[in-house]
Amino acid sequence: MDELGWDSCDVILVTGDAYVDHPSFGMALIGRLLESQGFRVGIIAQPDWRSVESFRSLGRPNLFFGVTAGNMDSMVNHYTADRRIRSNDAYTPGGEAGRRPDRAVVVYSQRSREAFPGVPVIIGGIEASLRRIAHYDYWSDKVRRSVLLDAKADLLIYGNGERAVVELAHRLAAGESISTIDDIRGTALMCRSVPEGWLEIDSTQVDMPGPLVAQQSPYTTGTICASKSESIAVPVTFHSRPKRFDRSRTVVRLPGYEQVSGDKALYAHASRVFHLETNPGNARALVQRHGQRELWLNPPPVPLETRELDRLYEFPYTRRPHPAYGTAKNPAWEMIRFSIPIMRGCFGGCTFCSITEHEGRIIQSRSEDSVIREIETLRDSVPEFTGVVSDLGGPTANMYRLRCQDDRIESACRRLSCVFPDICPNLSTDHQPLVRLYRRARMLPGIKRVLIASGLRYDLAVRDPEYVRELVTHHVGGYLKIAPEHTEPGPLEMMMKPGIRAYDRFKKQFDRFSREAGKEQYLIPYFIAAHPGTADEDMLNLSLWLKRNDFRLDQVQAFLPTPLALATAMYHSGHNPLRQIRRGEPRLAVPKGLRQRRLHKALLRWHDPQNWPMIREALKRMGRGDLIGNGKRHLVPAWQPKTMQEERRSKGTSKPPVLPPKGSGKRPKTGRTRSCGGDGRVGRRRK
Repeated sequence: MDELGWDSCDVILVTGDAYVDHPSFGMALIGRLLESQGFRVGIIAQPDWRSVESFRSLGRPNLFFGVTAGNMDSMVNHYTADRRIRSNDAYTPGGEAGRRPDRAVVVYSQRSREAFPGVPVIIGGIEASLRRIAHYDYWSDKVRRSVLLDAKADLLIYGNGERAVVELAHRLAAGESISTIDDIRGTALMCRSVPEGWLEIDSTQVDMPGPLVAQQSPYTTGTICASKSESIAVPVTFHSRPKRFDRSRTVVRLPGYEQVSGDKALYAHASRVFHLETNPGNARALVQRHGQRELWLNPPPVPLETRELDRLYEFPYTRRPHPAYGTAKNPAWEMIRFSIPIMRGCFGGCTFCSITEHEGRIIQSRSEDSVIREIETLRDSVPEFTGVVSDLGGPTANMYRLRCQDDRIESACRRLSCVFPDICPNLSTDHQPLVRLYRRARMLPGIKRVLIASGLRYDLAVRDPEYVRELVTHHVGGYLKIAPEHTEPGPLEMMMKPGIRAYDRFKKQFDRFSREAGKEQYLIPYFIAAHPGTADEDMLNLSLWLKRNDFRLDQVQAFLPTPLALATAMYHSGHNPLRQIRRGEPRLAVPKGLRQRRLHKALLRWHDPQNWPMIREALKRMGRGDLIGNGKRHLVPAWQPKTMQEERRSKGTSKPPVLPPKGSGKRPKTGRTRSCGGDGRVGRRRK
């Protein structure tokens, strides 16, 4: 600030991540965007939340504090799927854990308010975005109210917030009060009542949850807060849904926080209606009562156009961590430092994934020229660059420029996925723009190789064999990771994922094109354990499939219920929000107990002797003792290898052997093998 001649900042951004000036890090992108609009931006990265002093380090902002937990939800960042504390943090220098608090958005917001009372506090990022309405919280095992109330913030920006944050900054700079700014798309705020002139629709008219029994209907009366000191009970009139109405002045009332926290069927119903109102082309405003106040959600933001996205990614980023961190390595930056984002959004709609809830279903793609310019910038300005681009991708590697063929159909569509249960006939699956981009990128002078590391949607890829040939021949570094997630129809339906036959078709193309290219390459499949809708028999069938195909998985991903996801609604309620909620219907199989979740993970690692006792016990319980034995048709052997301690005891010693000194040539060779924790991350252990 001194070097720039600033006496104050207009906007101060507070983030739970270490600061990396790279467009893959949200604070760098938002900071550069506001800077390009003429605002003076300061960033406080990973402040000491135990004291207010860190939040005063840049002085009082003229416009607002912008608060985010960072690129990851702080609870996902801290805890595994088994609620165990993680030992590291990829977004902190040196991977050091404990540099941000639990529920960082709430803590940072309260500290910002304490540092400078009266300054507007705006929350955003993925943690705020996924908690914008009443939501099930896995770590406390209860339904929590909107994070906007807990953080005591003035406004919540959800999803990709570029349009919202720029409009907000300009309106505040023009003298408008934060209390009057209530119409920006992609924002949520608290209000006392539904404004005049709005048509209010009961969510049960949008999607019937079945008869609501054993409680008073929450849709007949309500309480409107008349002032801060008093409230009056008044009837609230809900209109029958008219045949024609102005969607821009229509609001859908979700069941209130008190209702969804006490009724699991209503929670699943609210989740379903919420997801049906996420298309920017037809989404209506939503309102949800929290106590005496109303939570108001404006419709989702309008996606950025190609020229806007190009400009966003071509700001003068230094593409490296802040110099204050010295030589400490930032693991998250190390992973993406030579990668190039080419698009955002995902229309896959996988129920366990947070990408769609945060970035939306409409694909936003950069221009080919913009991507090429960034590769050239990377080549010419980063001394450590060796000529290998580690990734050209985004949330999904091969959705670049794929979208609905008709804008009118796209704006009216209410499907949760464009590719489930089958690929929509209105969806363009032409991969030729991506093939042209790949070819142009690898032909650049100084570029040795362009790899593809983002997740691949293989059910789309098989529609264009020319793309698969191009990918396999030139852009696979020996291994290609894909995610079939399961083999059984029941769990796959709850995930909204394609059947295993789509994987088989892709594998045939992958193997054929690898042979034609004269390369030995392998597919690395990913699977999820303990997903809602998965029975023990489903996991057993998956385990047998893995054995038949000789897959010995190192990495195991256990389902982690993140806020707002449809799979999380299944986990909490036992209902299926992919269909209309009907009381009295059979409940979903939901693996919740620690023992069952561990069994499902053990079945994915059927080859690990440590899992054999648990698997044998489960096989006997399921009446499948025929799978215990020493033949090829058996899943696990009847015998158990001795542990190292048992081996020592059988030899009459409990102490480890004394090894000869290093350099003597007599030390035994040791190897390392990869093992996996409950969160799916790879660790190390001695063989």
